[in-house]
Amino acid sequence: MIKKLDTLILKAFIGPFIATFFVTMFVLVMQFFWKYIDDLVGKGLDIISILKLTGYVAINTVPLALPLAVLLSSIMTFGNLGESFELVAIKSAGIPLLRFMRPLLVVSLLLCVLAFLFANYIIPVAQLKFTTMLFDIRVAKPAFDIKEGIFYDKIPGFAIKVGSKEKDGNTIHDVIIYENQFALQDNIIVAESGIMTVSADKKFLEFNLRNGWRYQEKGQFNTAETEFYRLGFKEYKKSFDLSSFDVLKTPDSAFKNNYAMLDVAQLDRAIDSLQEAIKGPLAQRISREVGGYFLFRKQMDSGWKSKKPVIADTVKQYIQIIPDSAKSLVSSRAADKMNMMRSSLDIVNLEYQQRRKDIRFYLIEWHRKFVLSFACFVLFMIGAPLGSIIRKGGLGMPLVFAVIFFLIFHLLYMFGEKFVRQDITTAFGGMWLCVYALMPVSFFLIYKAMNDSQLFNSEFYFRTFRTVRTGWHSLFKKNS
Repeated sequence: MIKKLDTLILKAFIGPFIATFFVTMFVLVMQFFWKYIDDLVGKGLDIISILKLTGYVAINTVPLALPLAVLLSSIMTFGNLGESFELVAIKSAGIPLLRFMRPLLVVSLLLCVLAFLFANYIIPVAQLKFTTMLFDIRVAKPAFDIKEGIFYDKIPGFAIKVGSKEKDGNTIHDVIIYENQFALQDNIIVAESGIMTVSADKKFLEFNLRNGWRYQEKGQFNTAETEFYRLGFKEYKKSFDLSSFDVLKTPDSAFKNNYAMLDVAQLDRAIDSLQEAIKGPLAQRISREVGGYFLFRKQMDSGWKSKKPVIADTVKQYIQIIPDSAKSLVSSRAADKMNMMRSSLDIVNLEYQQRRKDIRFYLIEWHRKFVLSFACFVLFMIGAPLGSIIRKGGLGMPLVFAVIFFLIFHLLYMFGEKFVRQDITTAFGGMWLCVYALMPVSFFLIYKAMNDSQLFNSEFYFRTFRTVRTGWHSLFKKNS
């Protein structure tokens, strides 16, 4: 049964948790836009596309936003209770720290389960959609914009220069168009003025030119016998295809086999397949590549060991039984075979190293789903006793401590992942580094909180320093 104490703790926790979760998610989403702002600006994205991209980014930030929100909200909750002396009243009633931590402990474990389910079933789909959409945006050309006096060459096969524009933005003057069709001579269109418009379906840019000339040279390639044409016009319409400016619609299947797009079961199958490929086909290929250069392998099972060869005691090396006239030839052939075998093995080794690298990346993604989920529990075990020790609510002191511990967690997490990527440590040892490095810290803080420690009380350190200084002066005077 939920008691009044549990209800009090839960009500004090829910508000800060929801607020800090959305604030944290907002910061992480803004971090993405700061990182990719150059790829997004000027691409002519509509509101729907921006909202979809923002939604995909927000979903992908949930595994990282949850632990930080749990840490900050738990510090704020217990800090508020300590600042209002409610913790003192609870402890005076004989209720230990672990008892009034229990409801939030259950909540943190539920958040761990929900975070794992979210990371396993929703994040892969959102990551697939996000990666596909970001790829389409990044390869799209900037939005169409012709400036005065500057050649615009973003339309394939053309370079356009407009001398001046009127205020309406459509009427243009002193127009020059180079048609680069990789023929004998580039065609040129020159016009005094015109109207620049975009078709209703936004697929074509249309120039309705007036009072100009079209210059064109025709003839066979690599010959001086060409014909030059000059065509004058009162009105001339030139259309340009703008399809290259559209954001592509790459199918999701293009990225579906990436390790970040798979759930735990799919990652298990992929890792098993890669390991079997190393043990089976790759091992057979190594044997085949090496065995082809050693002819004696064909007689390995032919019983050639039945007769023991008679070799003089003075012979210590194989080269000693080869005649002098054949030593040079034998050494040359042996060196050639060794070089060829080394080249073949280098190629196989590259494939082997790539397979091992792929396995490490899949293992990183497999462990990531569990580590970021379990981080909710670890950071709660740090935040709850920390809040009861500092006894400060609001966003001042709790925010400082939350940022410090989250930075420690995040740095350990990134270092561990980097160690695994570089094959310095195992996937388990590297990805769980942040967890088993911070768990002793959480136990230490819980111990201090249960004993009403003044670990973060500046007055305690001031009194201690004053006592030490007084004792030092007394000792100094006594000795002097």
